[in-house]
Amino acid sequence: QVQLVESGGGLVQPGGSLRLSCAASGSIFVIYDMGWYRQAPGKQRELVATITRRDTTNYADSVKGRFTISRDNAKNTVYLQMNSLKPEDTAVYYCNADVMVQVTTRRGDYWGQGTQVTVSS
Repeated sequence: QVQLVESGGGLVQPGGSLRLSCAASGSIFVIYDMGWYRQAPGKQRELVATITRRDTTNYADSVKGRFTISRDNAKNTVYLQMNSLKPEDTAVYYCNADVMVQVTTRRGDYWGQGTQVTVSS
């Protein structure tokens, strides 16, 4: 019913920047909170940043001041601008959205397939 598709990952040198995008599509009535999570090899998935429909943001301490989350409600898209990247930012980044679908108005949590971010020289 709802699909999330991430893009923008890749290989970048320490200190570099990347911008991730996540577009939601399908039987969407309204999208509430959106967010980015990441999972490094051998570690649990962790929150990176979230944003409410009214643009209230929340960040993990490890990315504060370096990453910026934003969204375009008209495009059902959330972004993550990542600056001053460090090797410890290497992970698969997942998009998440809290969505109310059309017709049934059921509300659920949806995830993208993930995009790899590698920070290495």
